[in-house]
Amino acid sequence: MGRTPGKELEHSFEDYFKRAVSPLLTLVLLKEKPMYVYKLSQELEKRSNSTYKMSFLYPVLYRLQEKGYVEEYTQEITESHRTRNYYNITNEGIKYLELMTEKYCSLVDAVNSIISDSKKSGAE
Repeated sequence: MGRTPGKELEHSFEDYFKRAVSPLLTLVLLKEKPMYVYKLSQELEKRSNSTYKMSFLYPVLYRLQEKGYVEEYTQEITESHRTRNYYNITNEGIKYLELMTEKYCSLVDAVNSIISDSKKSGAE
């Protein structure tokens, strides 16, 4: 028996897509200014009209940090010496972001072309 596409398929597609573009979106925001994880999460949610509610930003940041695309630093935020960890994009991260953005746009264009062609041939 085959499965009927439904919420499980939609959920999986959305999860995979978000996971795939999370490094790109993280670098886009960090290129604007250094941020801490909660602020990054808020910005992603706000700018995506609540589509991106990501609870897994730490693994994304750690992978980007391992590759040298992001660096972490601690900043004191209160007189009582409370600190917060901020993340900043590196020069290598900027180069990687440019490459990823190019590839992303190329892939989106290709997918849109296939979908558009399919709609045209289906209408005939």
